[in-house]
Amino acid sequence: MSIAQSFLNNDKRDIDGKEAAREIIDVIKSRKQSENVQPGLAVILVGEDPASSVYVRNKSNRAEECGFLSRQYNLHEDTSESEVLELIESLNKDNDIDGILVQLPLPDQIDPHKVIQSIAPEKDVDGFHYLNAGRLMTGDIEDALLPCTPTGSLYLIKKALGENLTGKHAVVIGRSNIVGKPMASLLLKENCTVTIIHSRTERPEELCRQADIVVAAVGIPELVTEEWIKPGAVVIDVGINRITTKDGSSRLVGDVNYAEVYPKAAAISPVPGGVGPMTISMLMQNTLDAAIRKKNHN
Repeated sequence: MSIAQSFLNNDKRDIDGKEAAREIIDVIKSRKQSENVQPGLAVILVGEDPASSVYVRNKSNRAEECGFLSRQYNLHEDTSESEVLELIESLNKDNDIDGILVQLPLPDQIDPHKVIQSIAPEKDVDGFHYLNAGRLMTGDIEDALLPCTPTGSLYLIKKALGENLTGKHAVVIGRSNIVGKPMASLLLKENCTVTIIHSRTERPEELCRQADIVVAAVGIPELVTEEWIKPGAVVIDVGINRITTKDGSSRLVGDVNYAEVYPKAAAISPVPGGVGPMTISMLMQNTLDAAIRKKNHN
């Protein structure tokens, strides 16, 4: 069977990211026990952005659920860049901490690139440091920490299509350093033929219609319509956008017009409940991997 039944609900077309995330967490708990390690995760939040606060709380809660040491640093909106860098430097030296995550976006007075690159690569559980990005780009991932959202998306793709993706044509919509580019690198490593669609691509819908796998990560609500999708494609929707409806209320939608694409896709990840839960689970996996590597290198 080409589609993993346990991760597709109803008529087996929706990819259940929550169920997949629970599976990963169960494996993490088992590995933590068998490896006899105590992973430590430090999450830094600067300011009081409501969405960021929810994300950080969810990450800290999941770390505690996994039995990790969990530290959360809530810094004032006016915190200076030097203060954030000093905190990261202290955490880099802290032997109890295996993973450091700085919640984005940051206030204007703080350069996010400088902050991210100040995190020790072996503790960069977001996978954004240049060293980890370079390892992924060159296919040298044994010692890399991989970006969580692309890795979670790949996990869902394999749940839908199986482990062997060789020869599949994958289209990635979006070329960000956080999702688009690393997603393309992961798919190339799986022997897919990869096309990246971006804002300057001509006739993007024609290219997308050729794809066996579509990963939408562009931040445009419901950009991808049924005209973009080949019948039987697997569609992973990374986007999460809040839109206002005609009655004045709001709701979350992805980068894919779910109602239109659903009938044509072999499998599709919903928003919410698709990629989102996977991102946090992969963050926990990176933290555990970092702890195990430290243990083995000591």
